[in-house]
Amino acid sequence: MALIGPNAGADAAPKLVFSCRAGNDLYRVVSESTGRLWPRYDSPREAVRTAPSGAGVLVLADEPSGGNKGGPAEPVTLDAALYETARQKGLRLFLEFPGSLPGLRVEPLREARWERAVVASDAFGQGLARLRLLALHAYRYVPVTLPTAGSGHPAKGTLRAHLVLARVAGYDTAVFGLPKETFPLLFELPADPDRPEMLVAAAPLSSFVTSRYAPTEAWREVWRFVFRWLQPEASLPALQWTPTVRPTYGKDSPLPRDAELRALRKGIAWYSKARVLIDPSWPDVYGTQAKEWTDRIGPPPSRRWRVGDGSLGVLEGFDSVIAADGSQRARWWRRADCIAETAGVMALAGRALHRVPLQRVGGNLGDYLLTRSILSQGERAAPSHPSYGLLGWNDVPHYFGEMDGFGVYYGDDIARSMLGVMAAAGGLNTPQWDERLARCLLASLRLSSVNGFQPTRIDEAPLEARGWRSYWGSDLVQYSPHYQAYLWACYLWAYRHTGFRPFLDRAEKGIRMMVAAYPDRWEWNGSMQIERAKMVLPLAWLVRVRDTPEHRAWLRSIVEPLLARQDATGSIHEELGPPGHPMTAAPASNEAYGTAEAPLIQTNGDPAGDLLYTQNFALLGLHEAAAATGDAYYRQAEDRLARFLCRVQVRSEAHPELDGGWFRAFDSRRWEYWASGADSGWGAWCLESGWSQSWITMVLSLRHLKTSLWALTEGSRIGSVFDACRRQMLPEAG
Repeated sequence: MALIGPNAGADAAPKLVFSCRAGNDLYRVVSESTGRLWPRYDSPREAVRTAPSGAGVLVLADEPSGGNKGGPAEPVTLDAALYETARQKGLRLFLEFPGSLPGLRVEPLREARWERAVVASDAFGQGLARLRLLALHAYRYVPVTLPTAGSGHPAKGTLRAHLVLARVAGYDTAVFGLPKETFPLLFELPADPDRPEMLVAAAPLSSFVTSRYAPTEAWREVWRFVFRWLQPEASLPALQWTPTVRPTYGKDSPLPRDAELRALRKGIAWYSKARVLIDPSWPDVYGTQAKEWTDRIGPPPSRRWRVGDGSLGVLEGFDSVIAADGSQRARWWRRADCIAETAGVMALAGRALHRVPLQRVGGNLGDYLLTRSILSQGERAAPSHPSYGLLGWNDVPHYFGEMDGFGVYYGDDIARSMLGVMAAAGGLNTPQWDERLARCLLASLRLSSVNGFQPTRIDEAPLEARGWRSYWGSDLVQYSPHYQAYLWACYLWAYRHTGFRPFLDRAEKGIRMMVAAYPDRWEWNGSMQIERAKMVLPLAWLVRVRDTPEHRAWLRSIVEPLLARQDATGSIHEELGPPGHPMTAAPASNEAYGTAEAPLIQTNGDPAGDLLYTQNFALLGLHEAAAATGDAYYRQAEDRLARFLCRVQVRSEAHPELDGGWFRAFDSRRWEYWASGADSGWGAWCLESGWSQSWITMVLSLRHLKTSLWALTEGSRIGSVFDACRRQMLPEAG
């Protein structure tokens, strides 16, 4: 292992003394990395009193209830006598999370949200260059400043800050530099003959394992510097630790032959471990407490609560913010897309694994969404209403008085809801939702223009005012596959089973126009890779409906640039689109960081893969393209991506509610969950019950069953109920 300090080959042994609890992350990691227990005391006074002359003393903040499972750490305060003893003995002190400091002004604690650690000096050498970024996640810190000359306690010298806290944009580097407002995070006190030499951390850095600070190698460099500062002439092995939340397999470790089956089982088990399936025995958190939380984000379901059977739906998942104890808060929403996609997951996995209880859960979820939930009831069950047949976005009306959740219609979310229902019906071989699915297909079609495009979002009030015919007869064009493509996939599927020509005509026209507009006129939402990945499924199914050289060429023309950024690990990296048509772009300033939805990268070349918006849908699209064309090009790309997704599935003994999931972001060079956290709602570490978790697991089921979604649903009997629905909803299109 590499040695710390300029005298790496020297025999000098470090003299280190710790003041902390035995379970402190730093103390545990140092002891395990060096193979010895270092002197440790429960109080700073004991540590300083017993430390040999010239030693380095680390006074670390601990959780008040002890160990690594307590609450947030509390500030540490030392008295003047202790400082004097340390000065007389020539000790060097590393003090973190101070309640006070001699000669400095320590302000009240602050809660950080968007601030990140930024390297502000050259002290770390080549390992951490100036302006490099590190994440502490959610934490508290003490703002420290030098008193002014007129304060009565003028400062001597200046603070030498090596890390500062600031709200900055960037992936690895603060690309716009440091803003005016920064706070010292890791700094040296000005030289003063009346006190010992001191290195101070304004936040509890020593909880870096429990609190899941990232990226790992950057924090290794931080601790390398701290110990070099404490004992300049001594050597210490580089610190090694295992993150509490990590990928299931290493970047280069061999995969077991049944890796996909294992990933499938873990992916399904996640729904139970995470307690996202709502059970009637739960306390009424959803209807009472959750409505008071910002964006309904709050404590996750207790591990003591029963796992539901699908009859009350499923929670959306986990927020991206990581708490001091390493946990993540739950998103207390029931969304139509997540419910339907989870129904598809359970039905397909139950079939693939021969587990009837899973299929029962899938059936319950489908029944809940389509027959009992307000997402499908009310106006959506009234034939005379223009929203008849649609599915609401979520089931929380008038949230904070500003959003009627089930009166909002996003075409892409409704499309994935329909695809989830198709998968569930195919997996269960049931016709029980055919009529409701037929109504949803027609309701969506009649909101599509003559060119096959829907508005990005339709709200209940304007829909009531305009009526559906104003959409049906419009000439709208909107070149974003993220919002349009999966509706076209649904229409092609519907044409296959009903023969209703407007499904084919509007889908094919929209696809033709979208391909012709690529890439200069595409309105990209987050990245061009998101848009390309969403286009693959309708293009593959268009080949199923009309297998022509032109349609195959369209498919290839979109997949090739998508795969141009697939690296050797199988990960597909993100790519920002041209500057002319971004719907959601990277932050253009430090001030914009965290204020809107945003991509995972700041500039092209950042090695992040997006498992929420890109890789999950790319896996589905490539799977269907390989089945539709028989072309090994698509199959091999799918295989590479599937192996990558098996590798990066979350493994965690400390947080079973995350074990088996897939976070949104993964950096395939670091082999770590890392990206720009600029997205205001669905950040790098979010975990969705639908979207990523569902479609990755569904495709693993399809691969295990050696079938495709198109083939699985071949026996659908929706055509038997379609004509009656069509006469009721689109009589003029007969």
